[in-house]
Amino acid sequence: MTASLAIQTVKDVSTGVPQRDGLALYVHWPFCVSKCPYCDFNSHVRDRIDQRAWREALLADLAYEAQLLPDKRLTSIFFGGGTPSLMEPATAAAIIGAARTHWRADDDIEITLEANPSSVEAARFADLAAAGVNRVSLGLQSLDDRALAFLGRAHCVDEGLAALETAQRYFGRVSFDLIYALPGQSMVEWDAMLKRALGFGTGHLSLYQLTIEPGTRFATMVAKHDFEPLDADHSAELFELTQERTAAAGLPLYEISNHARPGEESRHNLSYWRYRDYAGVGPGAHGRRLGQRTVRHKKPENFLAAVARNGHGMVEEETLRHREAAHEALVMGLRLAEGIDTDELALRLGVDSMVDQSAVERLERLGLIGRQGTRLTVTPAGRLLLDSILGEIAA
Repeated sequence: MTASLAIQTVKDVSTGVPQRDGLALYVHWPFCVSKCPYCDFNSHVRDRIDQRAWREALLADLAYEAQLLPDKRLTSIFFGGGTPSLMEPATAAAIIGAARTHWRADDDIEITLEANPSSVEAARFADLAAAGVNRVSLGLQSLDDRALAFLGRAHCVDEGLAALETAQRYFGRVSFDLIYALPGQSMVEWDAMLKRALGFGTGHLSLYQLTIEPGTRFATMVAKHDFEPLDADHSAELFELTQERTAAAGLPLYEISNHARPGEESRHNLSYWRYRDYAGVGPGAHGRRLGQRTVRHKKPENFLAAVARNGHGMVEEETLRHREAAHEALVMGLRLAEGIDTDELALRLGVDSMVDQSAVERLERLGLIGRQGTRLTVTPAGRLLLDSILGEIAA
């Protein structure tokens, strides 16, 4: 069985509904007002953005993907970045309309847009909702002005909370991000911030520990000893506190950094973590479809030139080897609280085995891995050692 054929026969692990024609769509908007010092995403600062030219380029790139993926059922659209809330609502509306034309869409399709909480962008929320966006992920990042300054954010706490209130007025589903485990952050400080965050009533929170990524301004600052990252033991204590507080509030962890009320999970991101097909368009966007990995040109100007030249922004299209796909599926799937069905994934991806059974048995005895039939999960204790566990059990 080939990987591409197997991928199309997967069923939803929670509903049993066939997913052979399901497709998620990711659209990358590469522009930001400023570059945050911790960010390693494909984001760029430009003095001027030709909104019409970008709308036409993204629509052309989308049309190219649609030709290769006929007869699909569109389950979600995600506008990521960069800062997609800098996109004109008319551009979002055009892309949503084109996607619905290319594919049949679920009646309850999830359409998410990432937004930064500046007052100018918040004023666009009504138009974005009218364009079809029904879920917003808001980059608050902190509820402390000193932390926001350290993180290089362009908003203050009051501005962020005003944007959150506006988002909750216009969108049925709202999530927001917070970054914790900052240098010097105490248990008491994070506990108070987290309790406040849980009191805003959103159904989803993305809570990320600060990670010093190579190539970022923070990486340079750490190398120069401008600041020291929080030590691993204290970070682990903050992580455990986070799990306790969110679970008690009814928003348990469903992915290593994401928490939601049951039914409020990000369906789009679940497509990634459950290793399903998704189309990626826009500068630097990655996709995975029909057994292939796709990558677009990262630099905005190179992307535009490629679309003008070829009708799409593709720079790389590579067939995934069965074992490579299996490793990716393992890495992503074990981030989820639901874990993975090792037999189902092995069959779907055309490999004999997903995991080293002897390593799994040893880690199970240590209380780091849980098994129920063919379903494998990482225990709460194991989540603190996830990277090491993945390295040990990969077949």
